[in-house]
Amino acid sequence: FIVFFFFRLIFGTLYPAYYSYKAVKSKDIKEYVKWMMYWIIFALFTTAETFTDIFLCWFPFYYELKIAFVAWLLSPYTKGSSLLYRKFVHPTLSSKEKEIDDCLVQAKDRSYDALVHFGKRGLNVAATAAVMAASKGQGALSERLRSFSMQDLSTIRGDSSTSVPPSVTVRTSSKQSQAKASRSASEGTGSSGKR
Repeated sequence: FIVFFFFRLIFGTLYPAYYSYKAVKSKDIKEYVKWMMYWIIFALFTTAETFTDIFLCWFPFYYELKIAFVAWLLSPYTKGSSLLYRKFVHPTLSSKEKEIDDCLVQAKDRSYDALVHFGKRGLNVAATAAVMAASKGQGALSERLRSFSMQDLSTIRGDSSTSVPPSVTVRTSSKQSQAKASRSASEGTGSSGKR
C-alpha cells in the first residue's frame, strides 16, 4: 500500500504536473492536449479508486495492478491516457454533455438557494441569541448595580473614601440619600461609643 502511495504521488501526480507546467509554458498545443487528456483520465481513475479500494483491496495484487495501470497511463509508448480518452471518455461525455450541463446548473442553483436559506436561518438564530443575551445581561447588570451601596462601590475601587467612581452613575431619590446619610451617621457614633 505504501509503495503504491509513493508511486502514485511521484509518478501519478508530481511528474505529470511538472510536464503539464512545461506544456503550458511552451504553449505547445500537442503537449497541452496530451496532458489534459491524462488529467481527465487520472481524475476518473481517482474517483473510481475511492470505491474499488473499499471492495477490492483484498484482491491479490490489487495495488500492483494499480501501479501498472498508472504506468500504462503515463507511458509515451502505450499512450494509455490518450487511448482511454479517445475511445471511451470523449464519446461518452459528448453524447451526455447536455444532460450533465443541465444537472450541474440545477445542482448549482439548488446549492446556492440552500446556502442562502441556511445563511438567513443562521443569521436569524445568531441575532436572536445576541438579543436574548443582551437583554438578560442588561437586566442582570442593572440589578447588580442597584444592589450595591455607595460603600460597596468605593470598596470595589479600593478607595477608603465614599466618593463615587466617575464611570458609575447611581441615581437615588433625595429621601433615600437622606435616610442613608442619617443611618451612616448613627452607625459612626455607635461604633465610636463602643470603643
